[in-house]
Amino acid sequence: MGRTVSALVTWGDTYLGAIGPFAVSLPWWSEVEPVVAHLREVLDVPVLVLRLLLVEDGEGARDGHVTYHVAALSRPVPGLLAERPVDHAALTGPEELRSPWARLEGIRELLDWASDTLGAAGRRVTGPAVQRKTWNLAALFRLPTEKGPVWLKATPGFAADEASVIAAFARVDPALVPPVIGAGPRRVLLGHLPGEDCWDAPPQIITSAVRRLAAAQAVLAGQPASLPPGLPDRRTPVIAGQIRALLDSQAGGELGAGEMTAARGLLSRFPLLDECGLPDTIVHGDFHPGNWRSDGGPPAVVDWADAHFGNPVLDGLRACDFLPQGKRPAAARAWINAWASRIPGCEPARALRIAGPLAHLTYAVRYQEFLDGIEPSERIYHLGDPAAAIRAALRSAKDRR
Repeated sequence: MGRTVSALVTWGDTYLGAIGPFAVSLPWWSEVEPVVAHLREVLDVPVLVLRLLLVEDGEGARDGHVTYHVAALSRPVPGLLAERPVDHAALTGPEELRSPWARLEGIRELLDWASDTLGAAGRRVTGPAVQRKTWNLAALFRLPTEKGPVWLKATPGFAADEASVIAAFARVDPALVPPVIGAGPRRVLLGHLPGEDCWDAPPQIITSAVRRLAAAQAVLAGQPASLPPGLPDRRTPVIAGQIRALLDSQAGGELGAGEMTAARGLLSRFPLLDECGLPDTIVHGDFHPGNWRSDGGPPAVVDWADAHFGNPVLDGLRACDFLPQGKRPAAARAWINAWASRIPGCEPARALRIAGPLAHLTYAVRYQEFLDGIEPSERIYHLGDPAAAIRAALRSAKDRR
C-alpha cells in the first residue's frame, strides 16, 4: 500500500498552510527522513517534523495517508503552500503529554546540548543534524562530526535510562553495546556502528548475539550492586500484579468473559517459571534481530529503552519469535545452551515452553504504559495493542498445548 504524506507547516507561531499529499519511500510513520528531504526540496528551507497528527487507512504503524505538523526553520517563498483551514489552538497549543522533541524549542535545546557535549568530547559537529525518526517512543538524529557520524537519541519518561544500562553491560562485554559518547536525562549520544540490522542474520550471528547477551546477563545477575538506578522492576510479584491490574482496566474490558477468565488463568504459569531456576537480571526487553547490528562480525545490541529487571526468558522468546521460522531453532538452542552452561541445574528449555503466554502479557502491560504516557494524536501507534497482546497470550497457550 505504501505511505503518502501531508504536512501542516508552521513558521514560529504562524501557520503557513499545507503541502501534500506526496508519496515517500518508507512505509513506517516514524521514519521521517524522506519526509524532511522532500519538504526541504520543495520549500527550499530547512524543516523539522514535530509530530504525527492524523492517519487514514494505515495500520501497524505503517502505510496509509499520514499528516504531520512540520516546523519551517525559515519562511518559505509565498505561494508554495496551499490554504487549508486548521484549528490553530489544537495544532500549536499546549499538551501535557507532548514529547519534548515534538516541540520546536525542545528540538533546538536537544541539538544545542548535543553540539556542546560533542564539542567537549572532541567530536565537533561539522554539519546540520539529519532527522531520522520521530514518534512517541523516541527521537533519532544523525550528527556529522570530525570523527564520523554520531547518533542522538531522546526517549520519554517511561523509557529506561539507556546510557546507564549500556554502561552496565559494557563493564562485562564492551563489544556487545554501542559506545556512549555523552548522556543526559532522557538522551544519549552513541557512536556509529557499521554494518546493518540483523533481520536476516545467518546462524553464526544469531548464536553470537544470543549467547553473548545471556553470558553478560548471567554475570550481572550475580552483581546486584551493578544494577542501574531506577531500572524498572518486572520480577514475578511485580509483573504479575501489573498484569492483574491491566486485566481489571479498560484493556481488559475489550475482552470477552471467556477470554478474561482464560487470561487470568495464565498467571498460574509464573510459579512454574520461577521453578526453572533462571536468575533475575537486566533484561533487554525487545531483543529481536532488528536491534542487533553487525558488519559480519559479532553483533552489538542497540535500543535498550525497554530494559528492566526480571526474568531473561523474555529475551530468549523475543529472539525466536522475530526470526524466520527456519532460523528459530538456532536461537532457541543458543539460548538454552548459554543458560544451562552458566546456571547449573536451571531448566531454560522448560522456561521457554512455559513463558510464551507470559511474554505476551508482559508486552500488554508495556503497551498500556505507552498509551498512558503519550499525547492523544500519537496513541494511534498503540491503540488496541494491550488487548491484542492478551489475545496473543491466549493463542500462545493454546499453541503450546
